[in-house]
Amino acid sequence: MSGQESAVSLDLLDRRVVRRRAISVAIAAVLVGAAIGGIAGLFAGPAGFFVAFVVLALPLLLMAFSESRKTYWLSGTEVAARAFGTRRVDLSSATRLDVLVTDVRGARTISLLVAGPPKNRALNVALAMYAGTGGKELGVYELRQLADTLASTGDTRALVLSELIVAQLKSEARGDAAADRPLYRLASVAPSGTMAQRLANEDVAKFVAGLG
Repeated sequence: MSGQESAVSLDLLDRRVVRRRAISVAIAAVLVGAAIGGIAGLFAGPAGFFVAFVVLALPLLLMAFSESRKTYWLSGTEVAARAFGTRRVDLSSATRLDVLVTDVRGARTISLLVAGPPKNRALNVALAMYAGTGGKELGVYELRQLADTLASTGDTRALVLSELIVAQLKSEARGDAAADRPLYRLASVAPSGTMAQRLANEDVAKFVAGLG
């Protein structure tokens, strides 16, 4: 984020955690690739080993490298993400503003899925991740800035999401347990066993209206 003095980081997880996860994926990729490559090598020799290893391991290694570099930030009305390149979405003219809930190995992540100009790209910005009755949430300052930016767009969908984040901040300020906070409760609405699910805007609006 060099050269972007006003940028606000939107990274949910600490960089060290992200790198450790990426290393774990890379090690698994090498082990799986070597194991399958070894079997292929028994029948097709060194060439078979090499081809099987590259086909299986290379995509996972690239994914791990990308994840280790990925970072998100908010600058003005733009949300941006950088891995191999940089993708940006201007919230003031976003064509898509959705809540996405992913459920992977008992951990639920609730994210803001945005898409639109300047290049009609899509970005998935994680707001919180929960496992059991605890979890990890974006910081107060980061959530406040995101809520203010969404509210400033005047878009009805964005206003609902801004109210959701403000309700989350108020809940945290009251000292509510994680399981009693709006983001946790909304993430719990998605059925179990579904890896990724978009919550209908109407359902999110009703949920926010019910928060009082």
